[in-house]
Order: sequence, then structure tokens, then C-alpha cells
Amino acid sequence: MSFAPASIPSRTQYVLDTVKHAILTGRLRPGQALVESELAAQFGVSKTPVREALKTLAGTGLVVMSQYKGVTVRTVDTAMAHEVYDVRLLLEPEAVRRSVRRSAPLDAAGEALAKADASSDGAERSLANREFHRALYLPCGNPMLVRMLDDVRDQAALVSAVAWAADPSWEREAAEHREILRLAVAGDAEGAAHALYDHIAAFLRRAFPQQGSAEPRSPEEDHR
Repeated sequence: MSFAPASIPSRTQYVLDTVKHAILTGRLRPGQALVESELAAQFGVSKTPVREALKTLAGTGLVVMSQYKGVTVRTVDTAMAHEVYDVRLLLEPEAVRRSVRRSAPLDAAGEALAKADASSDGAERSLANREFHRALYLPCGNPMLVRMLDDVRDQAALVSAVAWAADPSWEREAAEHREILRLAVAGDAEGAAHALYDHIAAFLRRAFPQQGSAEPRSPEEDHR
């Protein structure tokens, strides 16, 4: 893999954005080593911006820094997937419910959905799906809730990229996205929230079944 250096204000930001994109699109695989000197040579920069970028990626959970193994792309396993998606199940349906109740414009979600449908590349489709989900929860009216969801968004994308590599179920998920958006545009806040919850929970069950665990509880069950 090689990168063309770019003239941008922040070399660290450039390294960060490019390595992050490579991870989320599968060009850098889970468990793959990220060697500072090699990345610095590929980017045509010193080790300092590479080191700072890797520290930031470690903070977001996309890479793991070990005293003995160095830096590697985070490996996705069942425990990690359930941890990340549990947060999504707790927060994202409520954020979307609030977005719809506020009658927020959802044009960006429709555009992201169209971009995903038109893409023939799985990596770019995955990025478009991330845009779709964020466009739905972004106008929820609570900046802290948005930040919390943003914090797990990259890890969720890494989980889905690994799952899609084993079982490309994007067509089923695209149909679910269309239904979620239809309900949201129609102003059905409860319907959109529950459809989103079911969408997230169903993906997790298919891609990372957890033996002996309880089924995810729906919002209605939690309030009974």
C-alpha cells in the first residue's frame, strides 16, 4: 500500500484521515501491524505525525498499542461487537426518535442512502451507510448524545466491515434502511426508532451470535 503525500495544513491530520479510511474500507485488515517507520516513509513525513495519528486512532478504538506487539489494527471479535452495538442499541434509536419529533430535515440521509445503493464497491458502501446513520441522529438536538454516538461510529463501521467480508448482507440492510427512512420522513418517530433498533439488533444476531446470551431487549420491553 502506498500513499501520495498532500500539501495540507496538518500532516498529522492527513496521516490520521488516510490511515483511518484505509482501516474502515478494509485496506488495512484487523490485526495488521502499523509500523511507524514504514508509514512515515510511505507518507513522506517524519515519525512524529505518524505517532500522533496512531495515538488518536488508539483513542477512538480503531488501533491497539502494545508495549510488546507495537501498533495493530483492532481485531474484531464477538465480545467487542456486542460491546459496541450494545451502546448503539441504547442510544441511537432514542436519538433518531428525537430527530423525527423535531421535524428535522432528513435530506442528507436520503442522499447517503442513494450513494450506498449506487456504489458497486463494498468499502465505499460501508462509508455511505455510516453517513446514513449519522444523518438520522445528528439533528436530535442533543450535542452530547451526538458526540457519544460519534465516539462508537468508527468502531461500529469496523465491526460491519469485518462482518460483510464474511457475509455480504448489505442488500438486506439497505432494504431496512429504506424502511427506517420512510418512517422517519413520514413523521413516525416511534416507528422509525423501533425499526432502527430491530435493524441494529438483527445485524448483531446474524453477524456475531453470542451463545447463551439473552436476546436484546426492545425499547418497549425496557419500559414495561
